[in-house]
Amino acid sequence: MSYQETIASYAQVPGGIIEAFHAVEKQLGYLPEEAIAEAAKVFKVPAAQAYGVASFYSMFSTQARGRNVIRLCESAPCHVAGASELVAALEQELGIRMGESTQDGLFALEFTECVGQCQSTPVLTINGKPYLDLTPARVPDILSEYR
Repeated sequence: MSYQETIASYAQVPGGIIEAFHAVEKQLGYLPEEAIAEAAKVFKVPAAQAYGVASFYSMFSTQARGRNVIRLCESAPCHVAGASELVAALEQELGIRMGESTQDGLFALEFTECVGQCQSTPVLTINGKPYLDLTPARVPDILSEYR
């Protein structure tokens, strides 16, 4: 299914532009400009409004990125519990810096705000799946699940 067909399938859904963006991102890995412009047409909103939706929510990306999106919580509880050590372990293991994707397109590293798991800090998510009470030593095993 093309991204145009995907977007059109949500045309009659209340709040459908967000659902359509989720579906396109799942399909393509990000929201290209053409898809945002298509959504503006389908949902009959100005292009700036469609882009505003795409850029407002941190779960959407308008840039191509790795297939497995690793988001590290940067809230105060995670920071105090050792998030900076996890950042170092992730960057070393993947050979990239926060905000980048691996050359093979397998991983993207991003910061995020609280993921609602403050009882088990530090926390990261991969494609939305949470990993709790992390230590740098666990990073290689976790990443091996996605390689």
